[in-house]
Amino acid sequence: MSESTTSSVAAASVDLPPEEIAELRRIAVDLAESAAAHVRARRPEVFGPAGAGAEDAVRTKAHPTDPVTVVDTEAEELIRARLAETRPGDPILGEEGGGALVGADDAVRWVIDPIDGTVNFLYGIPGYAVSVAAMRGGRSIAGAVVDVAHAVTYSAGLGLGAIRVDADGVVEHLRCNPVESVSLALVATGFAYGRQRRTRQAQLIAQILPEVRDIRRFGAAALDLCHVATGRVDGYFEHGLNAWDWGAGALVASEAGAVLRLPPSASATGTDGDLVVAAAPGIAAELLALLDGVGAGEPIPDR
Repeated sequence: MSESTTSSVAAASVDLPPEEIAELRRIAVDLAESAAAHVRARRPEVFGPAGAGAEDAVRTKAHPTDPVTVVDTEAEELIRARLAETRPGDPILGEEGGGALVGADDAVRWVIDPIDGTVNFLYGIPGYAVSVAAMRGGRSIAGAVVDVAHAVTYSAGLGLGAIRVDADGVVEHLRCNPVESVSLALVATGFAYGRQRRTRQAQLIAQILPEVRDIRRFGAAALDLCHVATGRVDGYFEHGLNAWDWGAGALVASEAGAVLRLPPSASATGTDGDLVVAAAPGIAAELLALLDGVGAGEPIPDR
């Protein structure tokens, strides 16, 4: 079974003072918002009337249904360049540029998803985000997720709480819903690109759906985790997420009170298919028991 935690996505001991965590959070917000502004500006240039159909704008990764665009690459390069100026020497793990989640040292590592929800971005569906997390020992200590289309920023620092700042600058301190029964819970999930894993995910949904209020599939894991924090959904689960998918969003959810189950701290990619769960505290034990009961607690390999 995957490693789990009930209060924080950080390692058991993080010897950083609150003011340093707050500064890492500020940097994460600045990086994510800068990249989000670039993504927002570039989409009509690349996929609008003037750029539509550009053959070199989109390529695929491990699966033909899993795209990456030139804007993903540009946004990650922007963040890497900014980090080289503000935090020179800090290791970086990015979805497009690679890197490592943990190492022999105890350095702060930056984990970047330049566009989480690239399929939504490609189709013009307003559900994609930039995610930036500062992690140590494979666990998050500060992070920010920007809902690009709506210009909304979610951020958190370990022990400092989680907030949502909308396009008008209005700040909301986040707490999960006070739901107490899984039967009344709205639960989000996501599906893999590989045929084997998504076939098993579909089988699990058929068993879980009758036990909950309903299921939602938005298409961006970082936003799903933030939606647990805001109470837009009561829980979220998905197999095979990469560290850049959950790095910032899981901390936002945790700092809003969510109970989490995360992959092992050394696992950067979702190849093994470990389960990620975030749930409002009132339903966490029941939801985890439901997932384990139908076999969803076990990893789902990609192939």
